[in-house]
Amino acid sequence: MPPPPVPGDVDAFLARPNPAVVASVRADGAPHAVATWYAWEDGRVLLNMDESRLRLRFMRRDPRVALTVLDEDDWGRHVSLLGRVVSLEIDLELRDIDRLALHYTGRPFRRRDARRFSAWVEVDAWHGWAGGGPWPGSS
Repeated sequence: MPPPPVPGDVDAFLARPNPAVVASVRADGAPHAVATWYAWEDGRVLLNMDESRLRLRFMRRDPRVALTVLDEDDWGRHVSLLGRVVSLEIDLELRDIDRLALHYTGRPFRRRDARRFSAWVEVDAWHGWAGGGPWPGSS
Protein backbone atom coordinates (compact mmCIF):
# COMPACT_ATOMS: atom_id res chain seq x y z
CA MET A 1 0.00 0.00 0.00
CA PRO A 2 1.53 3.31 -1.02
CA PRO A 3 1.89 6.25 1.34
CA PRO A 4 0.10 9.54 0.69
CA PRO A 5 -0.36 11.76 -1.11
CA VAL A 6 -3.03 10.14 -3.24
CA PRO A 7 -3.21 10.87 -6.99
CA GLY A 8 -5.48 13.69 -8.17
CA ASP A 9 -8.27 11.38 -9.37
CA VAL A 10 -8.36 9.62 -5.98
CA ASP A 11 -8.35 12.99 -4.23
CA ALA A 12 -11.37 14.07 -6.33
CA PHE A 13 -13.13 10.76 -5.60
CA LEU A 14 -12.59 11.10 -1.84
CA ALA A 15 -13.92 14.69 -1.90
CA ARG A 16 -17.37 13.43 -2.96
CA PRO A 17 -20.07 12.43 -0.41
CA ASN A 18 -19.52 8.71 -0.92
CA PRO A 19 -20.79 5.89 1.28
CA ALA A 20 -18.07 4.78 3.68
CA VAL A 21 -17.28 2.32 6.45
CA VAL A 22 -14.87 3.08 9.28
CA ALA A 23 -13.13 0.37 11.27
CA SER A 24 -11.59 0.87 14.69
CA VAL A 25 -9.89 -1.61 17.03
CA ARG A 26 -11.75 -3.09 19.98
CA ALA A 27 -9.95 -3.76 23.28
CA ASP A 28 -9.69 -7.46 22.40
CA GLY A 29 -8.02 -6.59 19.08
CA ALA A 30 -11.05 -7.42 16.95
CA PRO A 31 -12.20 -4.91 14.33
CA HIS A 32 -15.33 -2.79 14.85
CA ALA A 33 -16.76 -1.54 11.55
CA VAL A 34 -19.70 0.83 10.98
CA ALA A 35 -21.08 3.02 8.22
CA THR A 36 -20.09 6.66 8.53
CA TRP A 37 -20.08 10.09 6.97
CA TYR A 38 -16.65 11.57 6.38
CA ALA A 39 -15.00 14.62 4.82
CA TRP A 40 -11.69 14.60 2.96
CA GLU A 41 -9.59 17.70 3.44
CA ASP A 42 -5.93 18.30 2.65
CA GLY A 43 -5.12 14.57 2.73
CA ARG A 44 -6.85 14.01 6.09
CA VAL A 45 -10.22 12.56 7.06
CA LEU A 46 -12.79 14.19 9.34
CA LEU A 47 -15.12 11.87 11.26
CA ASN A 48 -17.76 12.85 13.81
CA MET A 49 -19.67 10.77 16.34
CA ASP A 50 -22.06 10.98 19.25
CA GLU A 51 -20.35 10.50 22.61
CA SER A 52 -22.27 7.23 23.14
CA ARG A 53 -20.70 5.49 20.12
CA LEU A 54 -18.42 2.55 20.76
CA ARG A 55 -16.01 3.68 18.06
CA LEU A 56 -15.25 6.82 20.09
CA ARG A 57 -14.21 4.67 23.05
CA PHE A 58 -12.12 2.44 20.77
CA MET A 59 -10.42 5.42 19.07
CA ARG A 60 -9.51 6.91 22.44
CA ARG A 61 -7.82 3.67 23.45
CA ASP A 62 -6.21 2.83 20.09
CA PRO A 63 -5.98 5.53 17.39
CA ARG A 64 -5.58 3.10 14.47
CA VAL A 65 -8.48 3.20 12.00
CA ALA A 66 -9.31 2.21 8.45
CA LEU A 67 -11.84 3.88 6.19
CA THR A 68 -13.21 2.27 3.03
CA VAL A 69 -14.95 4.66 0.67
CA LEU A 70 -17.28 3.18 -1.95
CA ASP A 71 -18.38 4.63 -5.27
CA GLU A 72 -22.15 4.87 -4.78
CA ASP A 73 -22.72 3.82 -8.41
CA ASP A 74 -20.17 0.98 -8.51
CA TRP A 75 -19.12 -0.58 -5.20
CA GLY A 76 -16.37 -2.44 -7.04
CA ARG A 77 -14.66 0.96 -7.27
CA HIS A 78 -13.40 1.92 -3.85
CA VAL A 79 -10.51 3.38 -1.88
CA SER A 80 -9.30 2.17 1.50
CA LEU A 81 -7.31 4.44 3.80
CA LEU A 82 -5.25 3.25 6.76
CA GLY A 83 -4.33 5.78 9.38
CA ARG A 84 -4.59 7.01 12.92
CA VAL A 85 -6.62 9.54 14.82
CA VAL A 86 -4.34 12.51 15.49
CA SER A 87 -6.96 14.81 17.01
CA LEU A 88 -10.11 13.99 18.97
CA GLU A 89 -12.07 16.96 20.29
CA ILE A 90 -15.57 17.93 21.38
CA ASP A 91 -17.61 19.46 18.55
CA LEU A 92 -19.00 22.12 20.89
CA GLU A 93 -21.05 24.14 18.43
CA LEU A 94 -21.76 21.15 16.14
CA ARG A 95 -19.87 22.79 13.29
CA ASP A 96 -18.21 19.60 12.13
CA ILE A 97 -21.34 17.44 12.16
CA ASP A 98 -23.21 20.23 10.37
CA ARG A 99 -20.44 20.32 7.80
CA LEU A 100 -20.77 16.56 7.25
CA ALA A 101 -24.58 16.69 7.17
CA LEU A 102 -24.52 19.50 4.60
CA HIS A 103 -22.02 17.52 2.51
CA TYR A 104 -24.26 14.43 2.51
CA THR A 105 -27.82 15.79 2.79
CA GLY A 106 -27.69 19.49 1.98
CA ARG A 107 -29.10 20.33 5.44
CA PRO A 108 -27.64 20.93 8.92
CA PHE A 109 -27.63 17.98 11.29
CA ARG A 110 -31.06 17.74 12.90
CA ARG A 111 -30.24 16.19 16.31
CA ARG A 112 -28.90 19.01 18.47
CA ASP A 113 -29.17 17.42 21.95
CA ALA A 114 -26.17 15.10 22.13
CA ARG A 115 -22.53 15.88 22.75
CA ARG A 116 -20.46 15.04 19.68
CA PHE A 117 -16.77 14.49 18.99
CA SER A 118 -14.69 15.16 15.91
CA ALA A 119 -11.78 12.97 14.94
CA TRP A 120 -9.14 13.93 12.40
CA VAL A 121 -7.40 10.97 10.81
CA GLU A 122 -3.95 11.24 9.30
CA VAL A 123 -3.55 8.75 6.46
CA ASP A 124 -0.49 6.49 6.49
CA ALA A 125 -1.29 4.32 3.45
CA TRP A 126 -4.02 3.80 0.86
CA HIS A 127 -5.21 1.30 -1.71
CA GLY A 128 -7.84 1.54 -4.40
CA TRP A 129 -9.71 -0.74 -6.77
CA ALA A 130 -11.29 0.36 -10.03
CA GLY A 131 -12.25 -1.29 -13.30
CA GLY A 132 -11.51 -4.82 -12.11
CA GLY A 133 -7.99 -4.08 -10.93
CA PRO A 134 -5.92 -1.89 -8.66
CA TRP A 135 -6.62 1.83 -8.96
CA PRO A 136 -3.66 3.26 -10.90
CA GLY A 137 -0.98 4.32 -8.47
CA SER A 138 -2.22 2.17 -5.59
CA SER A 139 -0.01 -0.85 -6.02
